[in-house]
Amino acid sequence: MTTIKATVKDRRLELQVPADWPDGIEVEIHPFQEALGEAMSPAEIARTLAAMDRIEPFEMTEAERVEWEAQRQAQKDREKAQFAAQADKLRRMWE
Repeated sequence: MTTIKATVKDRRLELQVPADWPDGIEVEIHPFQEALGEAMSPAEIARTLAAMDRIEPFEMTEAERVEWEAQRQAQKDREKAQFAAQADKLRRMWE
């Protein structure tokens, strides 16, 4: 989803949209301040809390933790090995 910003001027919206949006595309606009201020209803809060209570705690066995750490270290090593090439590529982009 693409987010665009608009400014109200003389009761009209002034905005720029991405070039790939075709003419006639339908959009939905909501005031930013109201969207931030909307509170959950008591029923929504109750449903959310009930859903959170149904979530099982995540626990790893020692073997799973060791395997996970090994995978993280392997990823870190791959990223370190590729760093110089990636940095050089970025450097060339800015020259």
